[in-house]
Amino acid sequence: MKLINIGFGNMVSANRLIAIVSPESAPIKRIIQDAKEKGTLIDATYGRRTRAVLVTDSDHVILSAVQPETVANRLAPLEEELEEDELADE
Repeated sequence: MKLINIGFGNMVSANRLIAIVSPESAPIKRIIQDAKEKGTLIDATYGRRTRAVLVTDSDHVILSAVQPETVANRLAPLEEELEEDELADE
C-alpha cells in the first residue's frame, strides 16, 4: 500500500484515489456538501483554506490545504515505482 502526503503529516492510500480536484466549481461544492451530510467528509485542512478535494473509491471526500498540482506531483513518483514493480514481476 502506497501512502501519499496530503499536508500536515496526513496520509491517504494512493491506490484508493479516484480524483484530485480544485474546490471552486459548483459541482465540487455540492459533492463536499453531500459528503458532509452523509458523514463521509474528512477535513484535513487544519483550519486552513481548502485547496484540493480528493475523492476516493469508498465515496469519502477529503479536503486538503495543499494545491491539487502538489498532490498530483507527490503521486507521480509512486506511479513510476508501481510500473517498475509490474515490469519486474513479468
